[in-house]
Amino acid sequence: MTATRAVPWSGRPGARGQFRPELLYLGWGWAAPADPGLPPVPPLRVEPDQVSPDWLAAQRREHARLSRPARLTAVAAAAAAATASASWLSGWLPAGLALLAGCLAVAGAALSCLRLWRGRRALTGQVRAEEQRVAAFQAAQRDDLAAQRQEYGRQLRGWQQQAAAFARRPHWHPVTLPVGVRRVDVAGGTLAGWSALLTTMAIARLASGGEVTVLDLTDGGVAADLITLARQQGVGPLVWALPADLPQLDLGADFGAELMADVLARTAAAASPASGEPPDTARDAALLRRVLGALGDGATLRQLTAALRAVGQIGGPPDHLRSAELAPDQLARLATLAGRGAEQFVIERAWTLEAALAVLSPLATGQVSQPASALRIAGLDGRVGPLAGSALAAYLVIAFTEVVRGSRSGAAWQHAVFVLGAERLPADVLDRLCDAAEITATGLVLAYRSIPPQIRDRLGRGDSAVAVMRLGNAADARLAAEQIGTEHRFVVSQLTDSVGMSVSDAVGGSYTSTVSTTDSVASSLSVTETAGRSHGRGHSRAGGFGPFASAGGTASRDESWSAALSDATSMSTGINAGTSWGATTSRTVGLTGSAARAAQRTREFLVEPHELQRLPHSAVVLCYPGPGGRTVALADANPAIMTLPTAALAARAAPDEHPPAGRGPRSPMGVRPG
Repeated sequence: MTATRAVPWSGRPGARGQFRPELLYLGWGWAAPADPGLPPVPPLRVEPDQVSPDWLAAQRREHARLSRPARLTAVAAAAAAATASASWLSGWLPAGLALLAGCLAVAGAALSCLRLWRGRRALTGQVRAEEQRVAAFQAAQRDDLAAQRQEYGRQLRGWQQQAAAFARRPHWHPVTLPVGVRRVDVAGGTLAGWSALLTTMAIARLASGGEVTVLDLTDGGVAADLITLARQQGVGPLVWALPADLPQLDLGADFGAELMADVLARTAAAASPASGEPPDTARDAALLRRVLGALGDGATLRQLTAALRAVGQIGGPPDHLRSAELAPDQLARLATLAGRGAEQFVIERAWTLEAALAVLSPLATGQVSQPASALRIAGLDGRVGPLAGSALAAYLVIAFTEVVRGSRSGAAWQHAVFVLGAERLPADVLDRLCDAAEITATGLVLAYRSIPPQIRDRLGRGDSAVAVMRLGNAADARLAAEQIGTEHRFVVSQLTDSVGMSVSDAVGGSYTSTVSTTDSVASSLSVTETAGRSHGRGHSRAGGFGPFASAGGTASRDESWSAALSDATSMSTGINAGTSWGATTSRTVGLTGSAARAAQRTREFLVEPHELQRLPHSAVVLCYPGPGGRTVALADANPAIMTLPTAALAARAAPDEHPPAGRGPRSPMGVRPG
C-alpha cells in the first residue's frame, strides 16, 4: 500500500496557524478586533497674541482728548506772554505791568506743559504694561503648545502601534463544527456557491493530511475549482467523468455475486421512474444472483447485460452468440434459468433490469491501475439522458456505500465524502449511506439543490449540522427559515456581498478525465495509449479509481494536460475562472487605503425566507448541535479568504474537545492516511 501525503499549503505568510485535522472548516466569520479609530488630531497652530492696534489707537485718542485743555492753556499762555512783551516794547504798557503779565503767562504755560508730560508718561506706562501682559500670554501659549505637541506625539505613537496591531490581527476566523458532528446537510445554493463551499472544506481536509472523495451528481462540474487549486498545491487528483470513464472505473468490480446482485437491484430500483407500486428489489436481486451464477465467476457487467437480453428474449439466440459476450454453455444455462410458469415474470424483469443497467455495461472493462491520491472525484459529465444519468448516480452512491461499510472506523473527518446533488437519490439510498458513514466514522456532506419531501424528513436528523445557502424556491426558503429559527440576526460583510455579486450563478462545462488505459505487449517494450473520444476530452493520467482499484497496481502519470484546456476555458465562463475567488477578494479589500474599514459590515438581516433567497453565493447559515442546544452562525465559504493576511487558519480547541488519539485506521479507499 502507498501512504498518502499531506497537501503542502502555500498560503500567504500573513495567514496564521494550521488547519486542525479533527475539525471540518465550512468558511470564515467576520469578527474584527477593537478598531483604533481615526488618528489623533494634531494641535492647531495659533498665532501668538500681540498688542491690539485698535486698543493702542483708542488709548492715544483718549490721551489726546484729555490733554486738549492743557495744550490750549499752554498756547494761550504763550500768546499772552508774547502780547505782554509786544505791548511793553510798543509802550502801551508800563514795564512793571508787562513783566507781571509775562511772568503769569509763562507760569501758566509751564504748568500746562507739565500736565502734558505727565499724561504722555502715563500713556507710555500703559502701553508698556500691555506689552508685558501680552508677552506673558505669549510665553504661556508657547508652553501650552509645546505640551500639546508632546501629548499629540505620544497619542500618535500609541495610535500607530494600535493600528499596526489591528492590521496584523486576524479579522476572519474559521467557522468549524464540533468534533462530535460528522455529517452536514447543505440545503440550497447555486453551483458557484457549492464550488466555493466544496473548495473551502476539501482544501482544509487535504492540508491537514486527510482524504477527500467527491461524488458530483449535478452535471455541472462543481469540483473544477477544487481540481485546479489541488494541482497548484502539488496534489494529483484522480477524476472520472462518467459515463466516458466507466471502463477505467472499477467501483464494485471486486464485489461478490451476492453483494453485486444486491447493489444492481437497488440501482435499477433507484433509476426506474416512480410508479404506483414500490419496486420489488428482493426478486430483482434473486434474479440477478441466478444470472450471475449461470455466468460463472469473473462475469463482467457487459456479460450480465448480455445475459439479461438473452433471458428477456431481446433478439434471438444467433444475436446473442454473435455478440461475443456469452459462450454457448452460458446460453444453455440461462435458457433453463426460469422454472415452469415463471417465464413471463422473468422476461419482464429481465427487460426492466437490462434497460436500467445497460449504461453500466462498460464498467471496469479496461485495464485499470491503482495510483495513490488523497483527492478522488467521480462526476457525471452531462452527456447522457436523464434515465442513464439516474442509473449512474444511483450506482455511484450505492456501490460507494458498500465500500464504506466494508472499511474500518477512522478518526473524525479523516476521510471526508461529499455527495453533490443528493436530492436525486431515493430516501433508502440516502439512509443507507448515512448509516454507513456513521458506523465507520466517515465524514459525510450531502448537498441538495432543493428540499423535496424525502429530504425534508431527513434534513438535520440526529446530530447532523444544517448549512443553508441561497434558496430560490419560496417554499424551500420558508422550510429552511423554520429549521434555523427566525429570531436570529446576522451581519453580512461588504466582502461577502461584493464577491457574491461578482460571481455568476451558473457553472458550465464538464470534468476533464485524469485516467487512461495502459496496455502492454508481450515484449519488454510497454506502450501507453491515450483513449481518444469524439467529444475532445483530454486524458493526461494513467490509472483507475484508486479507492476502488485492486491492490498491487501501479500508476503511470503524464503531467501534460494541455488537451484539457478547452474544458477549463468553458468552466471560466461560469465561475470567473478558477482563480477568480482570490482575484475578486483582493480587489475588493484593496479598493481603499484603509482595508479594515473597506470590509466593514454592510447590512443586517433576520433569518426570513426572502432573506435566504437573496443570500450572497458564498454565504452559509450554519445550524449545528452545541453544548447549550442548537448553535446558529453565519460563515463566508469564499476559499480566497484563507489567503488574506487577516485570516486565521487555526481554530481554538474548546475545553471539552479532545481529538481522538491512537493510530489512524485504514481508510475505505485502499490506502492508509499519512
